[in-house]
Amino acid sequence: MRRDNQSSVSEFILLGLPIRKEEKGMYYALFLVLYLTTVLGNLLIILLIRLDSRLHTPMYFFLSHLALADISFSSVTAPKMLMNMLTQSQSISYAGCISQEFFFFLFGGVDSFLLTSMAYDRYVAICHPLQYNIIMSHILCVLLVILSWVLSAAGSLVHTLLLAHLSFSRDNTLHHFFCELPSLLKLSSSDTTNNDLVILIVGSMVVTLPFMCILVSYGRIGATILRAPSIKGIYKALSTCGSHLSVVSLYYGAIIGIFFFPSSNNTNDKNIVVTVLYNVVTPMLNPFIYSLRNRDMKGALRNLLKTLLKLSTS
Repeated sequence: MRRDNQSSVSEFILLGLPIRKEEKGMYYALFLVLYLTTVLGNLLIILLIRLDSRLHTPMYFFLSHLALADISFSSVTAPKMLMNMLTQSQSISYAGCISQEFFFFLFGGVDSFLLTSMAYDRYVAICHPLQYNIIMSHILCVLLVILSWVLSAAGSLVHTLLLAHLSFSRDNTLHHFFCELPSLLKLSSSDTTNNDLVILIVGSMVVTLPFMCILVSYGRIGATILRAPSIKGIYKALSTCGSHLSVVSLYYGAIIGIFFFPSSNNTNDKNIVVTVLYNVVTPMLNPFIYSLRNRDMKGALRNLLKTLLKLSTS
């Protein structure tokens, strides 16, 4: 069906972040630094994992894919937001808006599934250490990554197809810095019952179910530690799970804040601020969390710096 039959809107107006005009320059510089840090930091993680053979383990295999997903996740919204702030243009085309929505759900879903795979990896490492190499085989790791992408793409495609069949003829102003699905549904003059139902079903599949699996994994880890409590066991759990738990808390904490405790007014600034947190800030923090709290990553970084120093002096 042609888009012209579905909507008379050729573009949407993004009102952007709730900041004053005179502060745009300062916030532009801040978000540019955050985005560049996200890209460079996560690229560094991928590089370290590729170069250091000691990091060729299931945990770091998942982490490298998580870093790639984080770069992509931020790149869906941040460049357009920065461009609009710089040029004072607030428009985004209809096709651009639909595409942005597809990739936002795609990479967000991949993030969620990869965090779940990493939690399962930690569960096997602590609760079944003797069988770790057998259970967490390379084939299983690859299958979990492929499954993450396939399930995320399927859920994202359903959202996008239903969104493309809605009509937008009343208003084209979005009170957000990107094409957020709930904001788009508010503007539609069509019946959005199916869209709301799919949000509930896909949201349960992509967010709630993985989060419950993570809770179960760490519940089992906690129970294993408590059965034979020791300083060594607690230290091992914290050293192997601390970084992942920090990322999980940031990612799901922000999502739960938006979708489970929504504000009564869709234009409320709180939703926009929290969205910035999990879409821009959290992917930027991941490299710092994994590099500062992880001994193996710090060792790989030191080795890389030593190699670069030798090359520069030779």
